[in-house]
Amino acid sequence: MNTTMRAAVCVRAGGPEVLEIRELPVPAVRKGWSLVQVKGAGLNRSELRTRQGHSPNVRFPRVLGIECVGIVAAATDPAMPEGTVVAAVMGEMGRAFDGGYAEYALLPNSLLMPVATTLPWDVLAALPETYLTARGSLDALGIGSGDRLLIRGGTSSVGMAAASIAIGHGVEVAVTTRQHNRIAALTAAGVDHVLIDDGGSLDASVRAVWPDGPDHVLDLVGARTAVDSLHLVRRGGTVCVSGSLSGWLISDFEPIAMIPSGTRLTTFHSNDLAGGTAVLRRIVDEVEAGVYRPNVDRVFGLDEIAAAHEYMENDAAIGKVVMVP
Repeated sequence: MNTTMRAAVCVRAGGPEVLEIRELPVPAVRKGWSLVQVKGAGLNRSELRTRQGHSPNVRFPRVLGIECVGIVAAATDPAMPEGTVVAAVMGEMGRAFDGGYAEYALLPNSLLMPVATTLPWDVLAALPETYLTARGSLDALGIGSGDRLLIRGGTSSVGMAAASIAIGHGVEVAVTTRQHNRIAALTAAGVDHVLIDDGGSLDASVRAVWPDGPDHVLDLVGARTAVDSLHLVRRGGTVCVSGSLSGWLISDFEPIAMIPSGTRLTTFHSNDLAGGTAVLRRIVDEVEAGVYRPNVDRVFGLDEIAAAHEYMENDAAIGKVVMVP
């Protein structure tokens, strides 16, 4: 095995140009940690915010990347010997310690999720953070076959994943987008209704589809739209806020005044992703069977990581952006 590796290092807070490709020593394994040869890494907007300097506990230089898939190259856990295909997500990857933007990553064994699959690396890399978040959010909503689901932020990677899962389980799905040129891609992905979000209330367009509102709203836009979502969902329905595209805080939030009686507001925390081996295996099985159709928007190489960040920052993607070293 090589003693050095290539990695994309975030040298300081700033624009995409602060991501520099450097030659680094391959990390040595230590107790409780195994070395993974990275075969793919899904890219996430949280990594943009870290790069911009908005993650207060991150010190630079740092190899970013909150998720990856690959092969165990040096093991310390007998249950995951060398050659095991694994996925890893969250657990302070790319924040407290170096993450997936590299040819190798030294990761805690507690984060490693072994998976047996024939999926290509780029497709497998699109699943961990995105599909686990989508699956957890839909479970929090309690969706079932025949339900009606509105997804706000439908062209985000989690939005596309949630639509894929819901459609696979017989749910009627409507999604929002701000751009007319994305309607065709969303329709091709199998959604039933595409609603244009022009920044105002969606009440008229939602009522035109479902007069009494959807049973559930998955709100990936977040703080700016959460209160509106509570009034779009049918009385007694559920809103799950799992995204922060518009920030973290709802200003002047008054629960009694803003939550209709009987309507529920919940969330799904990305910190709950680690240790989701059984759920990830079910997701992989469903993708292999063609029940879920993951949307890989574009694949970048490690050398193109700055361009990949610029692509995400410009909201150019419809679905998941992946890096394959």
